[in-house]
Amino acid sequence: MNEPDWKGALGEAFDEAVAYLQGLPTRPIPSYVELSTLRAALGGAVPERSVDPQEVVADLVAAADPGVVASGSGRFFGFVIGGANPAALAADWLTSVWDQNAGLYVLGPAASVVEEVVGEWLAELFGLPAGVSVGFVTGGQMANFTGLAAGLQEVLRRAGWNLAAGGLWGAPRVRILAGAGRHGTIDRALRFLGVGTEAIVEVDADEQGRMRAEALAMALDQTSGPAIVCAQVGNVNSGAIDPVAEICALAHEHDAWVHVDGAFGLWAAASPRLRPLVAGMELADSWATDAHKWLNVPYDSGLVFCAHPDAHRAAMGIRAGYLMHSAGDERDALDYGPEHSRRARGFAIYAAIRALGREGIAELVERCAALARRFAVRLAGAEGVEVLNEVVLNQVLVRFLAPDGDHDARTRRVIERVQHDGTCWMSGTTWRGQAAMRISVSNWSTDEADVDRSVAAILRCAAE
Repeated sequence: MNEPDWKGALGEAFDEAVAYLQGLPTRPIPSYVELSTLRAALGGAVPERSVDPQEVVADLVAAADPGVVASGSGRFFGFVIGGANPAALAADWLTSVWDQNAGLYVLGPAASVVEEVVGEWLAELFGLPAGVSVGFVTGGQMANFTGLAAGLQEVLRRAGWNLAAGGLWGAPRVRILAGAGRHGTIDRALRFLGVGTEAIVEVDADEQGRMRAEALAMALDQTSGPAIVCAQVGNVNSGAIDPVAEICALAHEHDAWVHVDGAFGLWAAASPRLRPLVAGMELADSWATDAHKWLNVPYDSGLVFCAHPDAHRAAMGIRAGYLMHSAGDERDALDYGPEHSRRARGFAIYAAIRALGREGIAELVERCAALARRFAVRLAGAEGVEVLNEVVLNQVLVRFLAPDGDHDARTRRVIERVQHDGTCWMSGTTWRGQAAMRISVSNWSTDEADVDRSVAAILRCAAE
């Protein structure tokens, strides 16, 4: 057998990767390439003959680079998207090299143990109960799906129904009580689970998007039967945090399961200064988060925790003669997530935690929150600019006022100009019926200079 030329292809990839990462501070954030140009560069007929791997890598970079958005830049503030810190990125490369199937212990003992360790570390950092189970999933969507699946399994068991055997046909109707400001992944997960969005009892939220505890109490009193309450730690627009302690107390009085969607906000618990904002979160039954956001691990890093491991395994576990399940206390990851075969997601998270440590993670979260406040103060001080939210975490909502009163149209024009300018990138949103610019600060490399440069670009575009 011919020996593969690993150094050629991997060396080319390494050189291109370093050049890209070193160029991020000066690279324009958006992609300006036309769709037709990308299709022409990357498309064509199915290749007939083999091509040298190093040449393939070089050609891929040349064709794809114009269509790459610099979302890893310290000036990318669109959506809650972190970058990838060096240790996590390097471990992610090794994850691909090792190519372990992390579904079963027998296929990747190191992958299994590192996920055990990471799960325990994160549970401690978040202040979750000892002994919680953890599943490593693709992202926040599947973390919410898995947590809700465990909750559905358990509340129906308490109602005398075996969901695994009987399915939802004929099962008691489960109510899903969720705030009006919930993330769309909750609704989507309910569709995936076959529960349907009509099961949602929408609970009133305040002007910042926080669920009103008194409205939840009323909703719980008005209906009966099995129920799941979805709390939110970090509203996707405002960053607001539901009163989780009150929610858990009310829900548990009605024997309801509490699932916490903390895709980015759960990381506030890792900060001594911000932890009081999420007090009571540990009383919930399941939690969803994403290490790609504030921990700045490459994509494919969702996490779900469950205070009831038996319910977690009942919802996700599988048995088959050929799978070679662990006979001892080894951990088979497929019992805690919806996938059979998957990459070993724990290595990159492990590396990020080792590189940062408890103090570094707290500093990262606190620094991003401080930079969000810097955005808010500097923009609010400009004429014709209004900040719409209380900046409690890393989210800032901005509105641009127009002399003719059409603030929505002006806000959208400013967003469009900022996105095209290339200095920084922010997304637009609709907040309480109004157009707004949405600024999310979650990248490990963002500093005060990035914020000040971005504020100057925003105000310049607004003046135009």
